[in-house]
Amino acid sequence: MIIVTGAEGFIGSCLVARLNADNFNDLILVDDFGAVLGREKNLLGKTYLEKVPRSQFFDWMSKNSHEVQFVFHIGARTDTTEKDEAIFKELNLDFSKTLFQYCVAEGIPLVYASSAATYGEGEFGYDDAENTLDNLKPMNPYGRSKNDFDKWVLQQDVQPYFWAGLKFFNVYGPNEFHKGRMASVVFHAYNQIKETGGVKLFQSHRPAYKDGEQKRDFIYVKDLCEVCLFLMHHRKNSGIYNLGSGQARTWNDLANGIFSALHLEPKINYVPIPEDIRETYQYFTEANMDKLNAIGYAHGFRSLEEGIHDYVTSYLEKNTWY
Repeated sequence: MIIVTGAEGFIGSCLVARLNADNFNDLILVDDFGAVLGREKNLLGKTYLEKVPRSQFFDWMSKNSHEVQFVFHIGARTDTTEKDEAIFKELNLDFSKTLFQYCVAEGIPLVYASSAATYGEGEFGYDDAENTLDNLKPMNPYGRSKNDFDKWVLQQDVQPYFWAGLKFFNVYGPNEFHKGRMASVVFHAYNQIKETGGVKLFQSHRPAYKDGEQKRDFIYVKDLCEVCLFLMHHRKNSGIYNLGSGQARTWNDLANGIFSALHLEPKINYVPIPEDIRETYQYFTEANMDKLNAIGYAHGFRSLEEGIHDYVTSYLEKNTWY
């Protein structure tokens, strides 16, 4: 059996689809099922053994962990605007620590989701060297919770025989419709264009960047899933790894990619960054992918234009799920 936490969410449900595509069907799906209206559509047509509510998961593990062959821990509280540290402690730290300890006790390999939010403003770069974690300065409680768990894992004297923490950069793709404000800019921009014919991007509040020229490392969720499956089969070289495309692109590039996929002329307006996120807004992210490449990952990553085209034409335009 393979466990996927966060299985009803964006990345988790895409990972379930990718596992099914390779005939991995003995899946145990863990989530707070039904907590978000309509999110259950993410699991339509997917094959699995059992859905286990998050609140009952460790009771389930106490009885069944000896049958588990692999864990993908994707579930987390991911709202970067949430200020309540207690929520992150419960869901991103304490839950993750308990799951890690089960993996140690039963010898279960583990891949878990970290985040590029751990890098803060990027003042120390975007290298996934593990000896730099204490220097990082995440800009919000979400990023701190992810960095705190990464550091906790590295401090453990006993670890699973294989584990990997993946620092997800800006992920976009199908099955994210339920995420509201936290959905990708690709999702929001597509809907704006369909409704108004144009798109709004953030102005720059820093002289070094023109409007819309802030850069992020965007990774298509299907590429992320390929890395997860590679690590499931690889099962060596434990550690923390960046997971982005390795190439920073501008918001203008992103918008133009959507217009191109829709065969429309670009129409972009720039608006101020909301004040509640202005001080913690990242102007540049770019994953150094050398570490993952060095252990043999050679699948590569879609360009931003390729990923957007697939997302828009195969999913958003058809109102369908992966």
